[in-house]
Amino acid sequence: MIETINLTKKYGSFTALNELNLKIEKGTVFGFVGHNGAGKSTTFSILATLLAPTSGAAYVNGYDVTTEPKKVRNHIGYMPDFFGVYDQFKTVEYLDFYGASYGISAAERRLLIPQLLELVNLSNKGDVYVDVLSRGMKQRLCLARSLIHDPEVLILDEPASGLDPRARIEMREVLKELKNMGKTILISSHILPELAQMCDELGVITNGELVASGSVASIQNQLQANKVINVKLASDVEKAVSFFEDDPRVSTITKNEKYTDMLSFAFTGSDAEQIELLKKALDSGLAILGFSQEESNLEDVFLEITKGVDFS
Repeated sequence: MIETINLTKKYGSFTALNELNLKIEKGTVFGFVGHNGAGKSTTFSILATLLAPTSGAAYVNGYDVTTEPKKVRNHIGYMPDFFGVYDQFKTVEYLDFYGASYGISAAERRLLIPQLLELVNLSNKGDVYVDVLSRGMKQRLCLARSLIHDPEVLILDEPASGLDPRARIEMREVLKELKNMGKTILISSHILPELAQMCDELGVITNGELVASGSVASIQNQLQANKVINVKLASDVEKAVSFFEDDPRVSTITKNEKYTDMLSFAFTGSDAEQIELLKKALDSGLAILGFSQEESNLEDVFLEITKGVDFS
């Protein structure tokens, strides 16, 4: 549905996007994660046919974004990170204007617009002028605008940017509904836990280069070398510290200040080696009540993958 092949964008000596290779299948929700200036918006602008690549190729639903831009635009709904609204329009007039721009008949628009407003939870705002809507409402209105021609692919650049917690939840629920409708969605965000909840796959981009890509679980597995193990003991905490210190795969042992019967440490071994370590600890006589791996979140993943990257 979406594919890029060595996609590159340069501005003089500056490389904004460097040989990006992506393949997003139909019906997939793909989350693009990266710091400001990483190359997310550049990628989205190229896919939306608004920016020409320096080299490489990009395809949406089989159409080349460079040589077949009109066909691409018929298949995408694009929501930029910053967008304009026409303050003199009411909400229904705003959508009616864009519907007419896509060649949708007046009769079809009269049926379609109430459905779109219901989808984005703005049914009671149809006669309200756009300029008095909250930021969250404007974001959802822009999403409705991008859906006016029923595109198969949605390209959403930071749709939850600047929203308060309630507005973020509302936006997330709308996107879940679109996912259930079978839309292919490419979405960028800094709200990493929310991407984990709603995306099938993730890509992490830094300084124009894709540094990780795959399912949420596979990217989290890239933290294999930095597992944090929590241990709860019935007694002999100091003995346990000495035991774990002797293992070369263990580092950064920390005793819990609040719960004196607990400690944690970083472990670089595999799952099988973790089981082996637990068995050895029990065989040594340690009274272990609990031994568990701390689950990492997407912030951990992002910080680990981008460790050492210069964001300046």
